[in-house]
This record gives sequence, structure tokens and C-alpha cells, in this order.
Amino acid sequence: MVRCMSHILVTGGAGFIGSHLVEALLYRGDTVAVIDDESTGSFQNLAGVEDHPNLQLYRGSVATWDLLPRAISEADAVYHFAAAVGVALIAKSAIRTIETNIAPTQRLLAELARAHAAGHSVKWFLASTSEVYGKNPKPRWTEEDDLVLGATLRPRWSYGASKAIDEFLALAHWQEQGVPVVVGRLFNVVGPRQVGDYGMVLPRFVDAALAGRPLVVHDDGQQQRSFAHVAEVVEAIVRLMDCDAAVGQVFNIGSDQPVTILDLARRVIRQVDPNLAVVFQSYLDAYGRQFEDCRHRVPDLTRLREAVGFAPGGDLDAMIEEVVAWRRGVRERAVR
Repeated sequence: MVRCMSHILVTGGAGFIGSHLVEALLYRGDTVAVIDDESTGSFQNLAGVEDHPNLQLYRGSVATWDLLPRAISEADAVYHFAAAVGVALIAKSAIRTIETNIAPTQRLLAELARAHAAGHSVKWFLASTSEVYGKNPKPRWTEEDDLVLGATLRPRWSYGASKAIDEFLALAHWQEQGVPVVVGRLFNVVGPRQVGDYGMVLPRFVDAALAGRPLVVHDDGQQQRSFAHVAEVVEAIVRLMDCDAAVGQVFNIGSDQPVTILDLARRVIRQVDPNLAVVFQSYLDAYGRQFEDCRHRVPDLTRLREAVGFAPGGDLDAMIEEVVAWRRGVRERAVR
């Protein structure tokens, strides 16, 4: 059976994950409109498809973009990735984090609700985050688990709280007004185009290793994270949006294979230069007195697997190798 072309709007489509999603949608034959203010992304991420006849690029904020009503009226689906990103940005700019996360979501949902009431129902994907779980002590988190956020004196938790509000808003619009929404809580995603500017750990380690510097590990390095390749995360997201049973549901999206941050650093060192060292830095020195972290972040992927028959997995060492090769290419082009 021939699949019909869909008209898709991707907010934050010039970002790391958003740009990979845009490419995947174009590859399967969709037409895609991207809106991005380039605050943390770059249209350079879409250089490989910028001349694609089915792609439209718009620079601006979702919160103020005057073409948003028309874009939604023409869309079959919206993927919402416009958000504040990165531990370093969140720790430094709580106001920006909260406003960036909530205001565009409110406006999008208002427009989607208007379209739905007028008879044009547009499916909407909200890219949420594992940060909503806060510091829940369970070793693996399910979508029904409690959110355990820290004190409001710790700006770190403003990100999880603001994304939780996004989820509440999305699900309320589904329950009260019938707007078809799918919520995905993304765990640690890695791959080409991810940069370490905002605290993302793998590109930060890779950049240090390629520069011949010691790799800086925060605290004792025993924090557990699980890393998934961006291509597999995008595949899971697209499958969820094609699954009618996913509407009105929340899904963990990521890998369920944990690794310590110290082990991640050592894996990077093995691939780049075995003579490099690891140095430890306290959270106080890295982010200031008010910072607080969670010790582990590992998802239960049962609901995702049952819904779409797939979940990200992959070989972490192969992911590191790909990121190293990409960053090497970026460095080589920069010195030409």
C-alpha cells in the first residue's frame, strides 16, 4: 500500500534531535516546515537537506511566530522540540528555562485546540524529558512513577518542573478537548550534531579528548545514565506518532542499559588516546552551591515496546566512535 504524504511542523527542528527527525520525515516522503530561533540549535544542522523541495525553514520563536495558525491549519502532525536544553544552561538561566519551556507549549496547544474544534484534528508530539522524574530513588522509572523534584532553592529542578507542566497541559487538552497528544520522555540521547556547549556529557568528553585535555568528571563519577542513539530515538518517536493507541499516553524513550559517567569517560579515552587522564570536579566548582543532581536515570521501556514493538538499544562504544568521527570532522573543517 502506498503511504500518503503528510504535512509536518517541527518546532526546534534545527536542534540536535529535531534535525535528525526532520531528515527522517523528509526521507519517508513527508513535507516538513521547521520553526527554530537558533537559541541552542542551528540551521547548519539541516545543511544536508536545506535544498530539499519538501522543506520550509522559518527563523523565529514559536511563542511569537505569526505564521503559526496557518502552519497548524496545513499540518497533519506537529512535533514539539523547541525547549531549553542542557544542565549548564538550566543551572545558569532558570527564568529563560521556564519561559522557553512553557510559553510556546501554551500557544501551540491553544492553536491546536482551535483547529480541533473547527474540525481539523492535528496529532501532536511533546518532547518531554526524564528530568520530570527528578530524584525518584527507584532504580528504573516507569511512566506511572511519582515525580520527586527537589527544593525550589535548587534551580536545577526548574527544568523538570516546567516540562512536567507541559505534560499536564498536553494531557489536559487531550482529556478535556480531545486534542490528540503523545508525550515522550527522552532520556540521554547521543549522536552526530550534539554539542557540549550546554553541558551534554558525551560531546564534552569527546571534545576534551580530541584536544588532548583531561576529561572532567563531576562528583565521583558513579552517577548512572543510559545513552541511546539519536536515529533509534527518532525511529521510536515516529512509530509512536503512527500508533493510534499511543494518543493520550506518556512513554519513556531511550536506552535501558546503564553506564556510570566515569566508565563513559574511560570508554572515550580508550578510543581517542589511552594516555589521557580523568580529573574529578565537585558540583560546587562546576555549577555553584545551589546545584543538585540525581544519581541514576534509567527507564523502564515496557510500555514503549508493547506499543510499537521497538525500543532503542545499540552499542555504546559504536555510538562513541561515531561521535568522535563527527567531532574530528568538525575540527578539521574549522582549521581549513
